[in-house]
Order: sequence, then structure tokens, then C-alpha cells
Amino acid sequence: MISQNDSKNVFNDSTNIMVESQNLHKTYDAGTFQVKALRGIDLKVSRGEMIAVMGPSGCGKTTLLNCLSGIDSINEGKILIGDKPIHELSDDELSDFRARFMGFVFQTYNLLPVLNAQENVELPLLISGYSQKEASIKARNILATVGLEDWYGHKPAELSGGQQQRVAIARALVNDPVIVWADEPTGNLDSQNEEDIMNLITKLNKENKQTFILVTHSDNVGSKADRIVYMKDGLIDQKKN
Repeated sequence: MISQNDSKNVFNDSTNIMVESQNLHKTYDAGTFQVKALRGIDLKVSRGEMIAVMGPSGCGKTTLLNCLSGIDSINEGKILIGDKPIHELSDDELSDFRARFMGFVFQTYNLLPVLNAQENVELPLLISGYSQKEASIKARNILATVGLEDWYGHKPAELSGGQQQRVAIARALVNDPVIVWADEPTGNLDSQNEEDIMNLITKLNKENKQTFILVTHSDNVGSKADRIVYMKDGLIDQKKN
């Protein structure tokens, strides 16, 4: 398991590069043929940077996010998070690493419908070993941060799409992650809610100094990032970057 002391080694102050991939390859076996989703990705993301990964459908954006975050395995290459080569970790070590240091936001919110906003945000804390009292305090504080102080007791069906995504963002941030991964975080939202959510994400990125890596089709979302990484056919599109 990853210890608390290990975090000092992984994210020491001299480490300016937070995420790095070297010659990253990912191939999916589709039975009668293989799909080369990533074909040699070299990428560096600085500490506290917010980048947007953009490109046409099927170019490998989500695969890149899943591989960099350790959700998906790789066929070749290296992935460093801070100074930690996560491609060398076991499945249990990777799960522990993600729980300690990463937060995830998805297009579909992934909220449990039987739990209210506070309970959805408390869940990762309780799984991590926090007491109910500690989890309740932290959940309420982060929900207030994302502007939902009056909605603690509401279930997802009682919330708008924008409010549900705020709950999802609160859940992603409640463990104070070093890196936040977001796959189409505004994909199900109208233009006004997209603007509100991106203003919130930008604010949190600047205030908390957390690294954000966003996958998006939206030019508006891309415009909020510090940098856009364009992909094409499983590669970074050098003509646009």
C-alpha cells in the first residue's frame, strides 16, 4: 500500500512536472483485429496546470486519460505521477494511489440515486477510513465551496444537471487530491451551466493549486485551460501543438 510518508517522495516540492508519459502505447484486442488507440504519446503536465485534451471522436482522448490515471493498463511506455512510475504498481497499489491522490469527474455524474448530495460526497471518505463525523464535516464544507450549501439533503433526481455536476466535483475534491481528471465534465450541460461549471473548475484550480486534466469536445472548455493538447489518430497532433 502507498503510505502517507510516500506522498512526500512522490510530490516533493522540487517536482514541477506532475504528470509525464513517455512513448505511451495502448492497443485494444477487438478479436479479429487490433485497435491502436495510443501510438507513442509523450506528454508533460506541470504542477498546478490545467490542460484540455481535444480532438475528433475516436482519436484516443479518453484512452489517454484512463491510461495516465491508471484506470487502464498500457502496452508500452512509462507513466510518472510526480516521481512515481505508476505503470510499475500492482492493481492494489494503483487503487490505493488513486484513492489518496486523484479525483475523477465524469460526464454522467455517476451519483448514487438513493443517496443525497452529502451522502454521495461522504462515500469516498468513509471508504478511506474517515469517521462518520469527520466525513460529514468535510462533505458539507466542500459542498458549500461549490455553492450547494442549501442542497445537502437533496437526492440527484431533485437536482438540476448543473447541480449534480457540482456534487460530482465536490466528491472528486473532498479527499484533497493532487490531480483531478475530468472526462467531458460539461458534456451533458447547456451552455449556461457549462460556463458556470468551468468558472468553478477554473476557480478551484487557481485557489487549490491542483492539477486538472480535462477531456473535452467544447471549444469553450478548452479556452478556459492553461493549454490545449490536440490529438489525432492516437497521437498528439504536432501541427496544432
